[in-house]
Amino acid sequence: MAKKKNALGRGLSELFGEITQSYENEIPTEHETSSIPIVEIRPNPYQPRKHFNEVSLKELAHSIREHGLLQPIVVTREMDGYILVAGERRLRASKIADLTHIKATILAVDNTKLHEMALIENIQREELNPIELAKSYQMLLDDHNLTHDELSQRLQKSRAQITNTLRLLALDEEVQEALVDGRITQGHAKVLLGVDAVDQRKIVASIVGQKLSVRDVEELAKGYKKSNQLPKKEAVKTQKNLEFSQLLKHFEALNFSPKAHKNVLSIEFHDQDEIDALVESLTFNKDLFNR
Repeated sequence: MAKKKNALGRGLSELFGEITQSYENEIPTEHETSSIPIVEIRPNPYQPRKHFNEVSLKELAHSIREHGLLQPIVVTREMDGYILVAGERRLRASKIADLTHIKATILAVDNTKLHEMALIENIQREELNPIELAKSYQMLLDDHNLTHDELSQRLQKSRAQITNTLRLLALDEEVQEALVDGRITQGHAKVLLGVDAVDQRKIVASIVGQKLSVRDVEELAKGYKKSNQLPKKEAVKTQKNLEFSQLLKHFEALNFSPKAHKNVLSIEFHDQDEIDALVESLTFNKDLFNR
C-alpha cells in the first residue's frame, strides 16, 4: 500500500498567508504588534540563511534611521524574551542603526511552524543563496514527505527550478562554498555536476584565476570527464595475462588436468570423488601454495 503523506493541516498554505499578512500589517486580532527591546530577541535557530551582505545591511540601517522600520519583524514569545520568526535582515540592520527597540508582530507558534516559517520567508523573498535555497527545499521535502511536484505547487516555483537547485547539493563541499561566496556562478556550478570531486576543485581554481565563462567551463569539464573515462577502458585492454605455469604443475602433480586460458584457470571434474580428493589435497598440502 502506498505510503500516506503527512497531513499538512495548517501547514504551508496558511503559513504563506500569515507571513504575507505580517508584512502588510494586516494581522488578525489575536496577534499582538508592539515595540519590544532588541536585546530580548534571540535568532531563529532554524534560520536557513547563513550569509548576509554587510553593505546591503548598512544601506538598510541607513534607511531605517531616515524613515523608520516600515514592516515589523515577526517573533514568538518565550519565557525569557522572544525568538525571531521572520525579518532577520531588519533586525540586524536595526542593531547597526543603534536602535534599542523594534516594532514586532508577536505570533503564537510551535517549533515545527517556527522552522517552516523561517524557510518559507526566505524562499519567498529570494534572500537565500543557491545552496541555502537547496537545503531549504530539502528540509521541506523531508519534513512534509512531499514530491518535487507537490513542493512546486506549494511554493509556486517550477518543478525544474526546484529539481535543478536540489542537484547542487551533490557538488563537492568546497565548490558549494565557492558558489555561496560568489566566486563562481550557479551556471558554473551546474556544469560541474557529474565531474569528479577533485577535478571540480581544480576547475573552480581555474574559474577564479582565469575568469572563465560558463561556456569555457563546459569545454573544460568535457575534457576532465573524458580523461576520467580513459584509464578505466585502457585498464581492461592492457591488463597483462596472469602466469599460471607453476600452479598448473602443482595440480598436474595431484593428477588433475587443469586448463588455463587468458586469466582463467579451470578444472574439469568427472565425479564427486575427484572433488573430495582435491579438497583433501588442498587441506593437507597448504605448503604447496606458500612457497
